Amino acid sequence: MARMHSRRRGKSGSKKPVRTTMPHWVDKRPEEVVDLVTIMSKEGHGPSMIGIILRDQHGIPDVRLVAGKSINEILKENNLQSEYPEDLFNLIARAVNLRKHLELNPKDLHSTRGLNLIEAKIRRLGKYYAEKGRIVKDWRYQPEKAQLIVR
Repeated sequence: MARMHSRRRGKSGSKKPVRTTMPHWVDKRPEEVVDLVTIMSKEGHGPSMIGIILRDQHGIPDVRLVAGKSINEILKENNLQSEYPEDLFNLIARAVNLRKHLELNPKDLHSTRGLNLIEAKIRRLGKYYAEKGRIVKDWRYQPEKAQLIVR
């Protein structure tokens, strides 16, 4: 499949191994994993960072296999889910940083095109999450308000 904003085809990314049961070497109980996820979320870590920490430091390859729920489901049950989905928030943060760069370097045409592509992705993702009910239905991306979201 071709890339979103170019006609090139890239190398395929890595995939998680297909596994339906919890590995025998995981020594954590589901309650312990849920507690770890809530503690890390209260420390300010996002869902993907929580997964990386659980994998690297606690030896939990997949939270869903151990706890029976994904990290986002655990956060939603404990009312710890952020206002914006993580991927949308990261794109908004990139756009804000790029706008700051373009204020100092207005002739940087490559970054101007990059900003246009990032903002197109933000609008597309925003439309998707509005349809799914994850953000408010009438949400629109506005660069002036985006700076307030990121802070």
